[in-house]
Amino acid sequence: MSSLTNEQIERYSRHIILDKVGGKGQEKLLGGKVLVIGTGGLGAPAAMYLAAAGVGTIGLVDFDVVDLSNLQRQIIHQTKDVGKAKVQSGQETIAAMNPDIEVHTYNEMVTSKNIRDIIRDQDYDFIIDGTDNFPAKFLINDVCVFEKKPFSHAGIIRFQGQLMTYVPGKGPCYRCVFPTMPPKDAVPTCRQAGVLGVMGGVISTLQATEALKYILGIGDLLTGYLLTYDALTMTFRKIKIPRNPNCGICSDHPTITELIDYEQPACDLRHH
Repeated sequence: MSSLTNEQIERYSRHIILDKVGGKGQEKLLGGKVLVIGTGGLGAPAAMYLAAAGVGTIGLVDFDVVDLSNLQRQIIHQTKDVGKAKVQSGQETIAAMNPDIEVHTYNEMVTSKNIRDIIRDQDYDFIIDGTDNFPAKFLINDVCVFEKKPFSHAGIIRFQGQLMTYVPGKGPCYRCVFPTMPPKDAVPTCRQAGVLGVMGGVISTLQATEALKYILGIGDLLTGYLLTYDALTMTFRKIKIPRNPNCGICSDHPTITELIDYEQPACDLRHH
């Protein structure tokens, strides 16, 4: 017998009529737990769509405060939120949107010392990498391999975006594609290069889609593929990527056995 209330049946009715979701699927979503690391250009739209879809527990991680320059793309924040902690602003927006959702906030930068505890805090089912710096991306990948947690990687800059999904034991990890940190200054910062505001929405909603599909157990995830998007030509490319048998972390003989705090971020989260 369904545990959904009449209000929930109405709220999620467009999900419930889908044969691959239904009432049982919506109950799975309400029982699902997704951690969004970074509430900027990628994390903001992803968190909002997850909340609207009824993912019952959402974690928001960010150490920054809302800046006026964020509002061009970070749609979870409003002008009145300038100067407010991003996780607080995000929590308030989600609460106003959907009171079903339990939001946990972590007003801190992820490091090798705290990221395991954050992931374990609610035993999250799926992680969304909404960061825009390489040290955080490598850290998220590595901890998800160690903790056996699926996650969606994404990145945006100028008019381009990319994403891939890692599922333990089912495909390559981020380091299979990008084995090491790029040299300092090899990649322009977001402040230097800029980013079209809607890029975060396009790519992050695909990340949210991956999270929903994973929780529901439907469809094909982007495991073993890198999906790229060019807004100027309006083209997507789905590139098959094999698992690296010599990967430093997910191979049978890893050389990386502990979390690493890299220096020299390639992009400043404040301007993502």
